[in-house]
Amino acid sequence: MRSIFLSLLLPLSAPAFELPRDSTQAVVGLTNSWDSSTITVVLYQKDGDTWQKIAGPWTGRCGKTGLAWGKGIHPSLKGPTKREGDWRTPAGVFSIGGAWGYDASIKKHPKLFYRKVTPRDLWVEDPASPHYNRHLVLNHEPRAAWEKKAQMKQDDYPHSLKLFVAHNAPPKPTPGAGSAIFFHIWRGGGAKPTSGCTTLPEPALRQLVSLINPDRHPLYIALPKPEYDRLRTPWKLP
Repeated sequence: MRSIFLSLLLPLSAPAFELPRDSTQAVVGLTNSWDSSTITVVLYQKDGDTWQKIAGPWTGRCGKTGLAWGKGIHPSLKGPTKREGDWRTPAGVFSIGGAWGYDASIKKHPKLFYRKVTPRDLWVEDPASPHYNRHLVLNHEPRAAWEKKAQMKQDDYPHSLKLFVAHNAPPKPTPGAGSAIFFHIWRGGGAKPTSGCTTLPEPALRQLVSLINPDRHPLYIALPKPEYDRLRTPWKLP
């Protein structure tokens, strides 16, 4: 009887969800609270049934106003919800896919997508655009104001290496739900929070990118520590 009672309570405390079985690599980012802009990042890997830490911890920065539930592979939960321009980092469980940077090549797994960006590479953050939250390559040099605004390569070194976090990702991003979420190099030696990305010291970011293995279907799990503690067992988090 007690087990039946607990099973009835479970959906109220933690919606039914588990990490995909084929996801055996996970980046975990934890903040102290929903409103914290400092995050601790650790890379885990699973062989068999056991998660092991393989890199980190690294101290990073996240959204200036903290975290809010994003659109990933996790179920919908009550609480703050990520919106475009809210200066919050998406919380939840997200696929990781693809790197972009200024270098001709980087240290990475052979199967990890990497593109050296040019002035024609755009990432569109305008919710009214049909290209919202997408990588777009122009067939001409940027001319229009929106094209120049969306250029991935600008005079901004912290964006010289980026690892994509699939929040509100194609093929059907929801307009206004948040866009252009990446790991990238932090600003001011960690003195500055972000508008929604997760930032790390450059050596830590390069190490993280080098260890991401697409064959392991890697995930980014970003949560306030109290939420992580609540969801760790039912969601089978690292």
